[in-house]
Amino acid sequence: MQRTIHCAKKASTNLAEKLQMDDVKARAYEQLRVLRRGAVEIISEEELLGKLERSLRTGVPLRVKLGADPSAPDLHLGHTVVLRKLRQFQDLGHQVIFLIGDFTGMIGDPTGRSETRKPLSVEEIQANAETYKRQIFQILDQGRTEIRFNSEWLSRMDFAHVIRLAAQYTVARILERDDFQKRYREGRPIGVHEFLYPLAQGHDSVVLRADVELGGTDQKFNLLVGRELQRDHGQEPQVAIITPLLEGTDGVQKMSKSLGNYIGIEEPAKEVYGKTMSIPDALIVKYAELVAGMSPEAIAAMDEGLKLGTLHPRTAKAEVARKLVALYHGERAGEEATREFDRIFREKGLPDNINVFIVDEISAVDVVWLIKESGGARSLSDARRLIRQGGVSLDGEVVRDEHAKISIDQEHLLRVGKRFFRKVKKNAQPLNNT
Repeated sequence: MQRTIHCAKKASTNLAEKLQMDDVKARAYEQLRVLRRGAVEIISEEELLGKLERSLRTGVPLRVKLGADPSAPDLHLGHTVVLRKLRQFQDLGHQVIFLIGDFTGMIGDPTGRSETRKPLSVEEIQANAETYKRQIFQILDQGRTEIRFNSEWLSRMDFAHVIRLAAQYTVARILERDDFQKRYREGRPIGVHEFLYPLAQGHDSVVLRADVELGGTDQKFNLLVGRELQRDHGQEPQVAIITPLLEGTDGVQKMSKSLGNYIGIEEPAKEVYGKTMSIPDALIVKYAELVAGMSPEAIAAMDEGLKLGTLHPRTAKAEVARKLVALYHGERAGEEATREFDRIFREKGLPDNINVFIVDEISAVDVVWLIKESGGARSLSDARRLIRQGGVSLDGEVVRDEHAKISIDQEHLLRVGKRFFRKVKKNAQPLNNT
């Protein structure tokens, strides 16, 4: 009788354990389903599933790393693709590490470069890092984000450490990178320090004992180096989750501030809205999926409507633009930006608020100079190009002459392209020459 009871208890315990294991597997699969969405590649899904199951069984969250060199002061929508994936890990209960590459930033990431990148100064790195620390929390949960700087360990490595690190990878393996390979074939210079960049990034993963590292498709090689270095140090290799790169407003090249095709997350609401409305129709669904925070159901409905012709591209684009503004400026700003845009482009009106550009005690100025200095163009040559393209008007009249001058004795309205407006006025206060 006692043996029968003991066997029954054991069977009951085994069943409970089996049900618990099945529940863990189901929850791990659900997490994998969420993380798979919007990812180009996961190396490997099997490893990630195993890590997720172990995390759920033990209650120990995964350590998920994202590294970013502070090479520019502002984040744009292209950066948010991988940041949003990082937020998914946070929402699933995992530990996020945002690594600011203040040391590797002084090397300069050679990824995608056709020539050696000019290293940034310590002062530039520090200034940019401060803006990153603020801007990432537009997306990430600050209370669940660990911020680290790789100068903590890389700056303390002596030359012997660097040699040992370099000995862990061959030149042949490094030259497997497409950008290095291309530059080598074309006889373009490659600095030896550039070979150290992927090794330094991989060493970061060793120090942080990363379970997962995120990066865009251009970072795949660097993420795989991290896996190899972790193996060499007896660690379980990190899973690499590769996210797509986001094309900029030109619809061709990767979003980049240097290319002028970017949408900054801290730009004014009307700029975010207007720039989004300028993207090619072919990118609408991609923006909706990767950066606008729309639900899978809403994205699927938008995609179907565009394909069937039941949804006009402009209507879909306006929804994406409104969502983007709401994400970074609030719902009210999204609604106001929509009304403002419609008023300008449907009713041919003017914005409610137009910034004023003051010219100091000059009776006449070059229009090209005015366009650049007021913020309508990045350079004088860019301003001349805009004039040649018929994209500049003064007081409602299109400017055709690149050498035109205007008098500042009265107020003028400058318009560049579809969204840039400035009131031009002469400084009413005399300059103090004492």
